[in-house]
Amino acid sequence: MTTARSRVVASSREHVWDIVADPWHEPRWWPRVQRVEGVRGDGWTSVLLSARGNAVRVDWTVEATERPVRRRWRQELAGTPFERLFTRYAVEVELEGVEGGTAVTLRLDQRPRGLARLTPWLLLRAARQQLDSALEGLAGAVEGRSA
Repeated sequence: MTTARSRVVASSREHVWDIVADPWHEPRWWPRVQRVEGVRGDGWTSVLLSARGNAVRVDWTVEATERPVRRRWRQELAGTPFERLFTRYAVEVELEGVEGGTAVTLRLDQRPRGLARLTPWLLLRAARQQLDSALEGLAGAVEGRSA
């Protein structure tokens, strides 16, 4: 299932691209990310803070990059607790220059596994909340204000 959310931010497409295409900036805009480690050309590790306050490591691999238009990355699920919930989990950002700024569209591609397939409305609601929070954080990062 794919969930998409969009927002116009008051910044140039190139400036937005500089933020979303550089994993080191992820803590500035993506929800729950505390820090980023092991950045390399094709991926990185995000360290997130769970709702219970635990650090959770998430490894990402870049799937596609079209500067400054689109970037897609997927979570490495094999051998992680997330493997029980998903067969695929990927994020895509698409940028379009518009009058007054940049239209940013975030897409979350989740393919649930097991019992998670029986509650798609829960996944959809959580995905919308996560994407809305990410868009708010990104707007704050590129517009120079706190999210």
